Amino acid sequence: MFKKVLIVEDQEIMNQGILNTIKELDIPDFDYVTYCDEALGRIKKALETESPYELLIADLSFAKDHIPQKLQSGQELILEAKKIQPALKVVVFSVEKKAKAIDDLYKIYQVDGFVSKARRDGHDLKSTIWKIFNGETVIPQEVLNTMRHISSEVDTYDIKLLDLLSKGYKQSEISLYLKQHRMMPYSIRSIEKRLNELRDSLGAKNNIEMIVICKDIGLI
Repeated sequence: MFKKVLIVEDQEIMNQGILNTIKELDIPDFDYVTYCDEALGRIKKALETESPYELLIADLSFAKDHIPQKLQSGQELILEAKKIQPALKVVVFSVEKKAKAIDDLYKIYQVDGFVSKARRDGHDLKSTIWKIFNGETVIPQEVLNTMRHISSEVDTYDIKLLDLLSKGYKQSEISLYLKQHRMMPYSIRSIEKRLNELRDSLGAKNNIEMIVICKDIGLI
């Protein structure tokens, strides 16, 4: 099991839950901080003293207060931490629900696991840490299912249709935009047909519900 862990979380109650999990795993050396700047400083200092952290557990969102911070989010912290310690394992522990945003954590920020803050999050966090220690990358199954569905059904053209629709464009205006930007097909009939197909694919009853779904999963 990991010997040295850094926890970055600004909610005291959540911190206690994570600490309980760490103790259950018999991890002997752990620190927790509430600011991303301080976390990066700890990581740098640990490297300098040749006693690096092996695992970073971080939230994504941090409330602003009177103390100014250079790093404003967990994503920024992870990015900077990976620059100075590429081998550092990372678990994101967050309320984030959008499948696309979670998928980006793996593709862009190279995290090793994601745990959603929920009723069984202690159990899930413990399981995820064990799997990562054993060399696995832990991606929530619901995220995999959603992203596979999206990738098989939606392309760049579709995303542009949905984006314009979410901004209040009428089908005639969408048609004109596509024509001006040489994106085909741009006929109103083709646009209406494709929107019908997307609604069916996403299980939406109407365009408004479809846009809400797309925003929830981070597609637009």
